[in-house]
Amino acid sequence: MKKVSSRSIHYFLIKYFSISILIPTIILSIIGTKIIYNQVINRAEMKTISDLNSAKEIYNNKVASIEVITRLTTLRGFIISSLAENRADTLQKELLQTLNAEKLDIFTLVNSKGIVVCRGRNPLTRGDTLLNDRFVQKVLQTKESFSGTDVMNRQELEKESEELMRNATMKIIPTPKSKARIDSVETSGMILKSAVPVFDRNKNLIGVLIAGVLLNRNYEIVQKIKEVVHEKEIYKGKEIGTETIFYKDLRISTNVKNLDGSFATGTLVSEEVYNQTLEKGERWTGDAFVVNAWYISAYEPIKDIDGNVIGMLYVGLLKQPFNDVLASTILIFLGVAVVVLVIIYFVAIMLSNRITTPLRQLEEVAKKFTEGDYKSGFTIRKAPREVKSLAIALNHMAEEVESEKKELEEWADNMEVKVQERTSELKKIHGQLFRSEKLASIGKLAAGVAHEINNPLTGILTNASLLLEDLNDDDLKKDDVQVIVNETIRCREIVKRLLDFARQTKPQKSLTNINNLIDNIVLLVRNQASFRNVNIERYFADDIPEIMVDRDQIQQVFINFILNASDAMPDGGDIKILSRIIENGEYIEVRFADNGMGISEENKHKIFDPFFTTKESGTGLGLSISYGIVEQHGGAINVDSEIGKGTTFIVLLPIKPIIE
Repeated sequence: MKKVSSRSIHYFLIKYFSISILIPTIILSIIGTKIIYNQVINRAEMKTISDLNSAKEIYNNKVASIEVITRLTTLRGFIISSLAENRADTLQKELLQTLNAEKLDIFTLVNSKGIVVCRGRNPLTRGDTLLNDRFVQKVLQTKESFSGTDVMNRQELEKESEELMRNATMKIIPTPKSKARIDSVETSGMILKSAVPVFDRNKNLIGVLIAGVLLNRNYEIVQKIKEVVHEKEIYKGKEIGTETIFYKDLRISTNVKNLDGSFATGTLVSEEVYNQTLEKGERWTGDAFVVNAWYISAYEPIKDIDGNVIGMLYVGLLKQPFNDVLASTILIFLGVAVVVLVIIYFVAIMLSNRITTPLRQLEEVAKKFTEGDYKSGFTIRKAPREVKSLAIALNHMAEEVESEKKELEEWADNMEVKVQERTSELKKIHGQLFRSEKLASIGKLAAGVAHEINNPLTGILTNASLLLEDLNDDDLKKDDVQVIVNETIRCREIVKRLLDFARQTKPQKSLTNINNLIDNIVLLVRNQASFRNVNIERYFADDIPEIMVDRDQIQQVFINFILNASDAMPDGGDIKILSRIIENGEYIEVRFADNGMGISEENKHKIFDPFFTTKESGTGLGLSISYGIVEQHGGAINVDSEIGKGTTFIVLLPIKPIIE
């Protein structure tokens, strides 16, 4: 009889077993690498957009600070009397002193006919008209202040100061992929501008005070953004973040540096960004090569007071750190895959030996049988079921195989449960890390705002309060000073809300009846003017138990939902409040339903984001703070809304206190 080699069976077992594992492993490696890449890049882009929003706040705060300086100057009695008497020399001295002290570039006073009375920087040029200035036009027409971003041409800048004209003049440097420009030199300047009306003691408009800061070659704002948002972080000798202000497609203020270390002012943006942001007025995000490195970039259009796009605000995040993290993560992932393959290969060898060994034993016994040796016994204790079917101990070995199979299934089930538990934990940790990063960014912004605003606000409030006490009741300036006090207190409250959001306090819990709490809130709000045409209906379950919550914080959340419902129904409507127990008695569900305007699908995903609001006077913090409060209580908030049919906010609070 021809001898059959057992090696061939051993070889094919290892081969097919390895192929069946290798192909899925390669496919999973490719899919996993793609998922990791998308996650890293998506987080980087979200961080860049968050930084851009912070940069916009800093930019707008600078505009607001210029308006505050201008308003305070217009309230000075000396300025009012000098303007009324047309004393240009004395006005110029005062304007120049304030201009230097507040680091302004333009401080110009015109009369009620738009004629220049005095320029703080250039006393020799006066008597010309500024009626063609849009800010002056709007102030004279409405008698209200206007602030924002504007563009001044070479002649207008020269009237203010030759130095401003020189700073605004820039040689245009074409860059790869930029849109072609006919001109080679830019002479216009982009400025932050505020125009405030000046009234005499009889509330008659006697002039307009114009203040401005030239952005061309002014690096104060971009440096401030870098300090607040990126904290001057360095990675392998390169700055993590870059910021730029564009006039049209021209860099006029930036901390991006050329290879020689100079600022890259005068260079142009790519044509793709030009078409998206300047022509369409839309935000652009993506990868961009800036001077000498790749950045994850975001561009936001800057508009003038008429809504025309005149420039862009740019924030970029160095891509190299994310590439390095991505590369190291992929290497680890692939390394683990290789190790698993090696282990599987050795397991395949061991398993194949378990199959081929009894076959060889069977071959030897069969050979002896052919030689007439019938006394040789054949006992196999460990082997596959097919081999053991040829042996005397078939039943016994089948039981062992079945037992072994059950053990493997139990092990697989246990491993699946552990993997699911681990996946759930990782998702939860990922969500917490993302929210922590977002809150940390907002905390930095709040700290910057508090540092920059609280101290001057305190000084303004203190001096204004003292001045108010010294004025007689019949003094015409007392009402103006009272306005200063009230507005300063309002600003301080806004800053306080920012700080409260950034460091949301730990709940002080006590046993509270949710139904009673809602009844008290309804009694509190139903007599307000905004609720005259609003009908509030309550549907409470009788079996609602008392639960451990921070009564004041939960009251704040419920009041916020009721007020939002009222705001969504300006012409009146119905608010329905429902409470019940759900999920086998584990949670109390409270629903706040209105039949108001509803929320669009696009905004549903943004309403809990900090600073997102559709209200003109809103701060965008109410729902975000409410979400944080409920989350700290171990609960959740869901929203169900349809345009034109209304909105329902659903709050879930655990009945059993969470372990902290």
